[in-house]
Amino acid sequence: MSTTSVPTTLLESDFYRFQEGLTERERESLGQLRAYLESEVRPIVDDHWARAEFPRQTIAPLAELGMYGPSIPLVRQFENSAVYRGWAALELGRVDASVATFIGVQSGLAMNSIAVGGSDEQQREWLPRMATGEVIGAFGLTEPLSGSDSARGLRTTARREGDTWVLDGEKRWIGNATFADVVVIWAKDVADEQVKGFLVATDTPGFAATKIEDKIALRGVQNADIVMQGVRVPESRRLQRANSFRATAEVLRLTRTEVAWQAIGIAVGAYDAALAYARERVQFGKPIASHQMVQDLLVKSLANITASIALCTRASQMQDEGIGADEHSAMAKAFATARMRETVGWCREVQGGNGIVLDKGVARFFADAEAIYSYEGTREVNTLIVGRAITGQAAFV
Repeated sequence: MSTTSVPTTLLESDFYRFQEGLTERERESLGQLRAYLESEVRPIVDDHWARAEFPRQTIAPLAELGMYGPSIPLVRQFENSAVYRGWAALELGRVDASVATFIGVQSGLAMNSIAVGGSDEQQREWLPRMATGEVIGAFGLTEPLSGSDSARGLRTTARREGDTWVLDGEKRWIGNATFADVVVIWAKDVADEQVKGFLVATDTPGFAATKIEDKIALRGVQNADIVMQGVRVPESRRLQRANSFRATAEVLRLTRTEVAWQAIGIAVGAYDAALAYARERVQFGKPIASHQMVQDLLVKSLANITASIALCTRASQMQDEGIGADEHSAMAKAFATARMRETVGWCREVQGGNGIVLDKGVARFFADAEAIYSYEGTREVNTLIVGRAITGQAAFV
């Protein structure tokens, strides 16, 4: 795939021109990503979404564009900022949330788990191959009976027998798991009751992943139910620096702000489609873009997008400065996803009845927003993380 320099024009929805704060190299990289997404991904995603299939032909080109593990020095193609990575998540989200989620799992969750919790040797073994897409990863934390309470409520167990660990339990909603090569499984050590991470090859005896069917959102994402019965993992596949839930929480902190940026991308995708429709759709003898009530919906949508970009830009800057904390990423995720949900509803309203069919451009974003609103921490849980920080009182239970 060509990596010819592509100049990046500002998105029409970047109303306050935030993207101008990126370096020239970062804007060039975003231009390459945008060109690929528009020419190769946008034309196929509605069909894949309708058939609940992931466009696996995008995996290798996205690797060439440096989308896997861009924040990890061992594999990144150029020096980049958390703000740049946010804009990359926005660009992905504004075209297809399922592709954006695939990258979020491969890069943000699976690769970051190894970067945070793996030994130097484990990082050298796994990260370069994951950066090229040779190895596909997944992240196994959520369980059928444990979601928001994962810090305390994990039921998957790990029992050590000599130089081998035996894993038993179930996981649910695990993205990429139906075709992943390796899954980072978080399990509770029965000896010390601490959460530890394990690199589990999906062809290990006793490991089974079954696709979750009939979803109404993120239909391209291949979520799976995982069952593990006596799965044996060597000590060399235990993440050597992940010895408590603190490591898991660090991974989630690093990715949560990028999920907020992805939510902005979904809002932008819906807004772009609604604006284009309003300019073309004629009612009462003139384009509906000239109707006051339609303009009100569009301006409210753009204001939500602009406010979310502002908040997430600062959250990402704080991450770059080394002062970002859990509460900063939590507020970004809670705010941006709430504004996204509001915005896609208004954009659907702009399109009237046509807003519920795929070919008008809003319906897919309208549906996918529901999944983004809930995953990587619900709005309520993220609100409680911020609430604990500002009051000094935990109110989770």
